[in-house]
Amino acid sequence: MVNIKIPDNPQYQALTLTLKTLKRKRGPTIEALHRAQEIFGYIPEEAMYLISKELGVPVSTIYGIVTFYHFFRTESIAKYLVNICQGTACHVKGADKILRIVSDELGIKVGETTPDNLFTLSTARCFGCCGLAPVMIVNEDIYGNLTEEKAVEVLREYKKKEENN
Repeated sequence: MVNIKIPDNPQYQALTLTLKTLKRKRGPTIEALHRAQEIFGYIPEEAMYLISKELGVPVSTIYGIVTFYHFFRTESIAKYLVNICQGTACHVKGADKILRIVSDELGIKVGETTPDNLFTLSTARCFGCCGLAPVMIVNEDIYGNLTEEKAVEVLREYKKKEENN
């Protein structure tokens, strides 16, 4: 195993405490990864090594889980994560147009973050909101039955909120 130095800061201390309680549970790896992402906003390499060490799970397994599940991130994201559904229902109802207009409005491509660090653009296979297709989620807020105009309006509202802060 590679010797990675785990930073000594409150975030890693909180993760270590969580891992100590999770050790007693069966199959704690996914829960530990969720907790790490809650703490950091993403899962840094050092956190993967700490989870590996504390839970006795090979780091390759931890990395495999993180890269397999779309929910987990290995890079920090902006204040607002804009996620466009690419599932079948959304695709049929024009998700490609929504994605294109959102990309144009933000000036970034999927996986990128705006220079002001306000928006990160992402896609996912399905949100389970098929009756609302096409769907966009901004952080935890769900916007359904989108049109190109409505999608742009939503983004501009977030921008306006930031200008007023």
